[in-house]
Formats: sequence, structure tokens, C-alpha cells
Amino acid sequence: MDQNLWEKLCGIVKEEYVKTEEPMKDHTTFRIGGPADYFVMPHTVDEVRQLVELCRDENIPYYILGNGSNLLVGDGGFRGIVIQIFKNFNEVALEEANIIRVQAGALLSKVASFARDHELTGFEFAGGIPGTVGGAVMMNAGAYGGEMKDVLKGATVLDQEGNIFYLSNEELKLGYRKSIVGEKDYVVLEAWISLTEGDPGEISEKMEDLKNRRVSKQPLECPSAGSTFKRPEGYFAGKLIMDAGLRGFSVGGAQISEKHCGFVINKGGASAQDVIELISEVQRMVKEKFGVLLEPEVKRIGEFANKKETEAE
Repeated sequence: MDQNLWEKLCGIVKEEYVKTEEPMKDHTTFRIGGPADYFVMPHTVDEVRQLVELCRDENIPYYILGNGSNLLVGDGGFRGIVIQIFKNFNEVALEEANIIRVQAGALLSKVASFARDHELTGFEFAGGIPGTVGGAVMMNAGAYGGEMKDVLKGATVLDQEGNIFYLSNEELKLGYRKSIVGEKDYVVLEAWISLTEGDPGEISEKMEDLKNRRVSKQPLECPSAGSTFKRPEGYFAGKLIMDAGLRGFSVGGAQISEKHCGFVINKGGASAQDVIELISEVQRMVKEKFGVLLEPEVKRIGEFANKKETEAE
């Protein structure tokens, strides 16, 4: 441990919110990943800003972590600082009659429930997505016909120079699983979600229906990072994988779900390398059979067996 860096981190957040050699498998829905050198849990916008500024000034790789629901961390861990905004940075508040202000670390399920309780409709699609608002804005998360771009009024972001500013829906350039946030390495701090008045009974009914559909079709009983591949134009990744005869195919503890072939699951003790090798084999076989190259949707950070894939956001 670098004592000087430790002291600087503890000068930004309380010592109890700074950890070293923190197992990342405890912070991802895949339940996979080696230790992060430093794991810091800020509570305020200013703490996030100071942490990012420190990483920039000291030239230290960092990663902004939400719920870890679309993430694969290498078995070698992450050489740098993981800044977790989930849990401590998750305030949800009603700003106007139909505008909800949300801190980036709030779970989408929490926001959906808040909207329902305030008789607002339009966010039901996101209730079952196991991520945070920050990640949802960056990736323009969507499900069951809805996307963040449909309800997002705008977001406050932090850039690499420490500037904090507001971007409108249009300025965020939201596309399929992408936005300007990822392109420019911005950090989402808050989002404003614009909804419409609705009947609470109908909202609850829709949320329950989507929940049942998700439970019946997706392998929620197993650790995973959600849908593993992006949807190739004109195709469905899960069907291509199934038609390639890969249902249940496994490498080590990683397996193509028998329930939904679009998901790679951790059936027990899977390593990051197992997942990487499985994804590679699926890509090879689907390309060989159908001429379609599947692009992984899951983000990778950290050190993997064959090469370093450390990314900073």
C-alpha cells in the first residue's frame, strides 16, 4: 500500500470508506474478479470530483463503479482506484410535478418504485434492469421497448478537467448502448427523468408483468453480467447462439445459459478467463456458421491472464 496515496484518499473521504485489496467479485453481479488496489466510496459530488482530480493529477487509473451489473473484472484485479458510487450516492427526489432528480448511484429499480409511488408512468421498463442510473445514462440502457433516451431530460456530468456541467437529452447523443458520456470519458453525477402522470394500479400491473416476463425468460437465479452480446443488426444474439448449437456450452465455470442463450452465467467458480474463452469460442462459431460477428456488451476492466485490459473511465 502507498501510504501517501492512502492519506490523500482519506483526506477526501472518511477512512472507513477507503479499502485496499478489495475483492471485486464481491461487487459485480457476475461474482467474478480479483482485488482492486483501492476501493473508495464517496458520498457527495465534491468527493467524486476530488477523487477523479486526484487520479488525474497522480496519473492513476480509475473506474467509476455502480452495481457492477454489466462488468467483467479480470482475475488479476484492477491496478488503480475503483470509485463506487452505488449505495452512498443514490438520492432520488421529486423536483417538479413530473421531473425526478436522481443521483448516479441510485438503482433503476429504486427509481421505478419511486415513480410508481408518485403516480408517474414511463419508467416501468427499467424496473428490472439491475444497474444504476449513471451506467444507464452512459449505456442508454433499455428493455421491453423502452430506453433511457425516451425519458431522460438531461444529466449533470464531470469531465476529465474537473468541470461539472449539464447536458440535455440531445447533447448526450444517446444511441444503441452508447452516449457521449462513454465517448468523452465523462462521469455521470445526476440525471433528470421526465415522466407523465399515470394510474398507480396500472403502473404496478405493468411493472409486475415485466418482472414476470424477465423471471420466466432470463437466468436470474445465476450470477451473470446480463445480456452478454449486443444485438447485431437484423438478428438476435441469443437465437444465433442457440442455432449454432451452443445452448449449455461451457468453459470451466462459465456457461451459455440453457434458459436464454444470450446470457453467459457463472455456474460456480467461474474465472474471468473462463468467460473470455467462452465468449471467444461463441464468436468464432457464430461467425463460422452465420457470418455474423457478435460484439460483447459486457465491459471489461483489470488484468486478464493473457494481457492487461485495464480501462479507466
